[in-house]
Amino acid sequence: MLRLARGRRMVNSCPVTLLVSPCVVAATTRSSSSSSSSSSSSSSKQKSGPQPRARPSGPPPPFELVPTCPSPTCECAATPAMPDGLEIDRKAPLNGVMSAYAEQVLVCTGKDDWASRIEEENSGDNLAADLKELFGRGGTYSDPWHNISVLNASFPSSTPKRSELQTTSAYLLPSFKYVPFLPRVSFDSVQALAKGYLLPETLHPMHDGLSPIHRDRLTRKEAYRSLLYGVRDVTDVLVLVCGHGGRDMRCGVMGPVLRDEFEARLEGAGVDVARGPIEVDESGGEVQKIGPPEGRETAGRGGISARVGLISHIGGHKFAGNVIVYIPPGLRAKGGEAHPLAGKGIWYGRVEPKHVEGIVKETVLEGRVIADMFRGGIDENRKILRL
Repeated sequence: MLRLARGRRMVNSCPVTLLVSPCVVAATTRSSSSSSSSSSSSSSKQKSGPQPRARPSGPPPPFELVPTCPSPTCECAATPAMPDGLEIDRKAPLNGVMSAYAEQVLVCTGKDDWASRIEEENSGDNLAADLKELFGRGGTYSDPWHNISVLNASFPSSTPKRSELQTTSAYLLPSFKYVPFLPRVSFDSVQALAKGYLLPETLHPMHDGLSPIHRDRLTRKEAYRSLLYGVRDVTDVLVLVCGHGGRDMRCGVMGPVLRDEFEARLEGAGVDVARGPIEVDESGGEVQKIGPPEGRETAGRGGISARVGLISHIGGHKFAGNVIVYIPPGLRAKGGEAHPLAGKGIWYGRVEPKHVEGIVKETVLEGRVIADMFRGGIDENRKILRL
């Protein structure tokens, strides 16, 4: 209004209508209307109280859910008491409580427990230490967008025919590969594993600014696979239970009890539970298959076989027992169709012996995920799964 008043004094001969354009009038009207509307809306909100904000709904999970674990139909092992001062967190939400990773490497140690830092086993001379040196923070192949998780497992390594040759075996998940022989005499086999299997085929877009030499160093070279013989697909269901007592006694107490319970309930459901090392001959041919021999079917379960092992720290000891169930890509359900969770790894927390039968039935046999124990998961494309 001050600007209009000055305009009138300067141009007295002009009609007022020329000084106040339709645009100004319209804008003023809209402004007044908006202010009035805003004031009215604000007043209305104050009267009615704060309005709840609608949460965006994400896509449904790529699997069927059951809300809670079914009650056991058989007598299970008792839930062990936890050490004083180390309680299980039964209140915090579980969904999404897992670190993202591109690959888990399970080092077959044949042991049930390890030092708190697994790379310190055997005075630091071990495969886990070698891999952490390459892929850990500051390592040659360190990549925050392609995390390699290195764990120790209780599975025994395959034994080479030359008994004087010291080797280690490893599982790669969710690649579902078993590498039977990684000689400890040199670092060459570790480099072959890293370059041939663990590095990504393509880099994350965040690496676009790297030099060609740096990009080449961080990218997989499949020619290195020829340096490791006997590598094959895993066809077993793998049930991995954290039992790392050297890190936290909650898992150290719960893990062995759950392992025994899983083996018993799997066998009770007609699943062939494999134990002992995988035997591989000098040519790399498999003497004892990881899964059941071709054409053989176990009782009512269409040839499902499984291995149950203890593993080292995966995070979340306060949620013990912690269990990961890996379903191999080629697994068939009881009707002959593809298993609904084929190629996926499903993480569970707060698992007790009374839940084992339900996990075997719902997840291993039927391909359903138990919602109230679900921590997360990973699929064959390395996508992290959450509800």
